[in-house]
Amino acid sequence: MLCSSSRMISNPARRIATNPTRTISAKLHSTLKHASITQTKHRSLYTITRPRAAAAALKPVPNLQDSTSSEASTPLHDHDLPVSRIDERKVVVGFTSGEWCRYHHIWLRDHCRCSECFHSITKQRLVNTFDIPPDVKPVKVESKSEGLEVTWPTGPSVQPHISLYPWSWLRHNSYDPPLKREDTHEKILWGAKIAQSPPTVSYEEVMESDDNGVFKWLSNVDKFGFSFVSGVPATTEATEELVQRIGFIRETQYGKFWDFTSDLAKGDTAYTTMALAAHTDNTYFTDPCGLQLFHLLSHTKGTGGSTLLVDGFYVASLLKELHPSAYDILSRVGVPAHAAGELSSIYTPTPQGAYPVLRQTNGELVQVRWNNDDRSVMNGLSASELEEWYDAVRLWNKFLT
Repeated sequence: MLCSSSRMISNPARRIATNPTRTISAKLHSTLKHASITQTKHRSLYTITRPRAAAAALKPVPNLQDSTSSEASTPLHDHDLPVSRIDERKVVVGFTSGEWCRYHHIWLRDHCRCSECFHSITKQRLVNTFDIPPDVKPVKVESKSEGLEVTWPTGPSVQPHISLYPWSWLRHNSYDPPLKREDTHEKILWGAKIAQSPPTVSYEEVMESDDNGVFKWLSNVDKFGFSFVSGVPATTEATEELVQRIGFIRETQYGKFWDFTSDLAKGDTAYTTMALAAHTDNTYFTDPCGLQLFHLLSHTKGTGGSTLLVDGFYVASLLKELHPSAYDILSRVGVPAHAAGELSSIYTPTPQGAYPVLRQTNGELVQVRWNNDDRSVMNGLSASELEEWYDAVRLWNKFLT
């Protein structure tokens, strides 16, 4: 099973782990897992993987970098063209949808997509940003069928230059204001009813050479935060092959792939028969593993506990709606964490105590980091904040369970 920003704990089993790369998208759901462990006659694989760029989770968005894509070159009729004009510091573009957006002159010059300024193969900038005068201003802007054509001035320190920005590229990279992107993918928050029909793709589909199965698999992950893969052969070799359809394996203190059972071979409660509450993995890492794959290789009938999945983003949305002050403090207060079960080592994030349970970027939830077992001492809060934080995590735990 593949989940985002989370940890898979199994029935007391042996697990093999791989650490995958980052999350497929900044908005991937963090999925919290809970495992109730009662026996030890199980063998599991545990892997974490980093998605490779060449097999992206989503279909490529046209014109994000390269202005030569087919969509960019599709001609528009004159009456369909967006309108544009030059302001003192920005170029204003009115799209045919009726929406307007502004782009700073220096931003446009810095992001020219011509062959002199941008390498079409490596997708790297060639223009020297620091040679651009801070007060650079276009001489002329013109709406063409292929995109916005901008003519830059000549002068002692400025060479004549013409830039072309595809309309779809401008729209996708809009910022003043940001426009709704046509490539936005729906995120589905879920509860227990998802068990009736969980997102699933077959092993055969994923292993097909045309990558359609990989796309379906990773699209499930992007939309739901997790996906089952059915029919995977119960071998370490097949599991590793499956992981590598996404990306390279990230190594942790447990190794790349690891299998486990409840023998306390490592100083972690996952290697015991104790039940584990809903949590995410690696809160003691600065950069927690993004995607994790768990494969139960063997199971003795009639023994063992159950593995549950909880959508941390769904729980966070409920908390934000019903208890906004609790959501606020869980998104502000950093939680120290550690992994200290091994005599020879201790793992803590850098900086310690900097990462809250609910991590936001530009006001949007992008990551859930919650593992009460690995939480260190809460010692950086005032007396009133401490009480508020405990009240908030009590609500958080109530909603999770």
